[in-house]
Amino acid sequence: MKKIVLIITVAFATISCQQDKIAFVDNTKLLNEYQEKIDIEAKYKTKFEAFGKKRDSITQTFQQEAQAFQQEAQKLSQNAAQEKYQTLMQKSQTIQEQIQGEEQQLAMDSQGEIDSLLKKVKDFVVDYGKSNGYTFILGKNEAGSVMYGESSKDITDEVLRALNDQYKNK
Repeated sequence: MKKIVLIITVAFATISCQQDKIAFVDNTKLLNEYQEKIDIEAKYKTKFEAFGKKRDSITQTFQQEAQAFQQEAQKLSQNAAQEKYQTLMQKSQTIQEQIQGEEQQLAMDSQGEIDSLLKKVKDFVVDYGKSNGYTFILGKNEAGSVMYGESSKDITDEVLRALNDQYKNK
């Protein structure tokens, strides 16, 4: 009986001495300094700039056409001017729909890549935690899920390094 009590006591002491390995990651820093996110943002900045130039060019061309119509309208009969005005309004609406559609598609593509990236980062942190023996990896962010953490428990830089290394090796 003494042996059983001794074994239980030793087992309990051993279990209670085991501590969970807990750390945290600064989500904002991790994402903002992740090279793949930087590359995605640069790609879409370029695409949005190109789209802006295209939009401005189309708009400018249409405005020139509208000004030419205003000058020409005075020389046309009322019916001809009305008909040409209707055609011009339809063209304006078509251009606006085209621009809006392209802009929405570009925004959806960008958001889709960012959403995919967020999932990839989350999955990476889960795998990193498992392979490095962490019981918990908490996420620090502006909303305050981790209000304070000892700097020795902050593994943001090492996770960021591993994440960027994985991205470079693709």
